[in-house]
Amino acid sequence: MEHTLTNDLSPVKSSERVVILDALRGFALLGIVIANFPEFSLYTFMSAEDTALLPFSAADRYVRYLLYFFIDGKFYTIFSLLFGIGFSIILENVAKRGGNAMRVFYRRMFVLAFIGALHLMFIWSGDILLLYALLGMLLPLFRKLSDRILLTVAAVLLFIPVVIDFLCEATRTDLSAPVVQMQRMYCTRFGITDDNFAYWLRDASSYREVFQFLIQGALVRIQEFIDGNRYFKVLGLFIIGFYIGRQHLYARLEEKRIGLKKIFGAGILIGLPFTVLYAYSTVNSHPWGLAMHSLIYFFGVYPLAFAYISGVCLLLVKHPGLAVFHQFAVPGRMALTNYIGQSVIGILLFYGIGLGFGAGIGLGLVVLIAAGVWMLQAIISRVWLHYCQFGILEWMWRMLTYGKTFRLVKKRS
Repeated sequence: MEHTLTNDLSPVKSSERVVILDALRGFALLGIVIANFPEFSLYTFMSAEDTALLPFSAADRYVRYLLYFFIDGKFYTIFSLLFGIGFSIILENVAKRGGNAMRVFYRRMFVLAFIGALHLMFIWSGDILLLYALLGMLLPLFRKLSDRILLTVAAVLLFIPVVIDFLCEATRTDLSAPVVQMQRMYCTRFGITDDNFAYWLRDASSYREVFQFLIQGALVRIQEFIDGNRYFKVLGLFIIGFYIGRQHLYARLEEKRIGLKKIFGAGILIGLPFTVLYAYSTVNSHPWGLAMHSLIYFFGVYPLAFAYISGVCLLLVKHPGLAVFHQFAVPGRMALTNYIGQSVIGILLFYGIGLGFGAGIGLGLVVLIAAGVWMLQAIISRVWLHYCQFGILEWMWRMLTYGKTFRLVKKRS
């Protein structure tokens, strides 16, 4: 998510241009916390029999469907696009200053990989930063391609998961089987079973027990990346984002208004019906097969995510002074800090070493809590950025990238 995580390297000077990128970051952060908190709350791990015993369980079934319809996949798509935009901004800004853009970029990626590895192994198994950093290191390979070839490569990468799933289904191949076997080995070693899996973190009385779960959880995460062919998807989105950044499309919204309307219309027209099918397929464990599910994902998630982005951009063009953009932009300015912060808050709320609310709250309430966490972060971000130039992790990331000290607290006249 590095792409989106800072605006300190942005070449954009006008407030409108800065606001659109920051507002999209903040918007994506809201979607990310709503998508992630069902797992933090342990609801995702619970059996259907156990979730049926929770208050408002009947309503939760509709909430689950709506989450797959409106949230799942769309917001990490936005983050991935913003990552590619950030790469183009780094290249341009460092080149303008006469520096070595590749050296700066790779240092940023290595620092991000380190942060992601710490997050994955010691805080939450659902980390995306490490994957972003590792795949981000491949982006320079594409920087000299023409726009047409760039977009063609991106489209191929986004469609490859459909082909892989078809081949795996036809040959009955399980690519993640070795990882699953290793994960089960660690579960056996620590005493994590099917019966206590959903309650392990809620019942954990020490961080040692949490860490044991995180070890096998990191392997589950790798399994998810393999089964979901996530690396092809993310890299394809990075490349599209790089194209957007290279063309400065984010800075030419008024000029591109007609194009944005076409993207919005096509995204809604194609994305909505396929997303209906995607949500149904996910909730019902892929009744039409894995390859068909992957194809539905391709025609549902991506178009709707682009509709979200273009819709936000069109709204900004029509109402540039709308206060909501600035409200979303504030937490977006310190997205790395807020992303990691969401994980810490999730632990404190739901795990046994915190308040221990996990596996006892219905999905609807979890979504409300997630939205409340985002609102709290927006308030804290506003106060913090009143006194400081960067979020705390953005500040550390910047210093490690450039190897020098930057002032955190704003100067007061």
